[in-house]
Amino acid sequence: MTRDPWLDNLKMTLVTLVVVGHALTLMPEEPLTEQVYDFFYYWHMPAFVLVSGYLSRGFTWSRKSLTGLLTGIALPYFVFEFLLVMFRIHVGHEKGIEDIWLNPHWPMWYLAALFQWRLITPILSKHWIALPLSVVASLLWGTAGSGFFDLNRTIGMLPFFTLGLYLGPRAVNFLRSNHGREIGAGLLVGIFAFAAFTDEWIATGWLYYSDAYADFGASATEGIGIRLILLAVATAGALGILMVVPRKASWFSRLGSATLVVYLFHGFVVKGAFYVGYQDWTIDTGPWALVPTIIGAIALSVFLAWAPVSSRLAWLADPVGSWKRHRTTS
Repeated sequence: MTRDPWLDNLKMTLVTLVVVGHALTLMPEEPLTEQVYDFFYYWHMPAFVLVSGYLSRGFTWSRKSLTGLLTGIALPYFVFEFLLVMFRIHVGHEKGIEDIWLNPHWPMWYLAALFQWRLITPILSKHWIALPLSVVASLLWGTAGSGFFDLNRTIGMLPFFTLGLYLGPRAVNFLRSNHGREIGAGLLVGIFAFAAFTDEWIATGWLYYSDAYADFGASATEGIGIRLILLAVATAGALGILMVVPRKASWFSRLGSATLVVYLFHGFVVKGAFYVGYQDWTIDTGPWALVPTIIGAIALSVFLAWAPVSSRLAWLADPVGSWKRHRTTS
């Protein structure tokens, strides 16, 4: 199967930003760090979810698709939810981690959400009315919310997944165009400037889509208004990054096939850095620690996606898929 370098560049860029975002939690609270952090969180996970929707367009309730959903999403979720929780408890001596599997912990929420999104993809794909309805669902769900199986984020970010399902060839061609690249760069620069004022109107927690409006002390009306603004900003940022990502193949493109490995394994390294005192070093160093932290996160992403590493780790991240690939090539 011929791979699309634009899509591989996009996937690798977004999973790298996931690692960078998690690494930034090790930084002290400084204005620049908070601006960079908020900038990424306005749009990088919405973009990740949008691309997931785009890649899920062919999902049906066929035996093949459902088997792939169980082996490629559900199985890694159960395995890595357990492994990361055990790592945090027995290596990091963290307390209060409960409801394993029923309440996805840290990055595992995405796999739980992706399982649910793909399961309803045949319904979402039937008519474009699903897109505005998904926005309504996101807005209304925040008035009550439920932490069970991270439904808050699953429904809160549903519009991005649905938008990805409806990205047609004309839209994708425009996003890849040179004209689109200029627009995308402008959108991202604008959001970066906007991120400097985040704390003046909302708490950063709003960007996670993981809590009900009342948890932030907002009324239903206020919460819906804030969520609507966030959906608009996130969509602009998600489309912006789709526009600026390179279209040509390079060494970076080749890493795009290993994004699941990067996503599943980076948490152990970030948590490990916290356990050995990296955050203490960043506090002592101050804002200058931002540069090595970001560079280190990028290097970690590239290392995990590097073929000699990812091909081995994939046996744990995707054992069934790895076994099938091994049989095909042997």
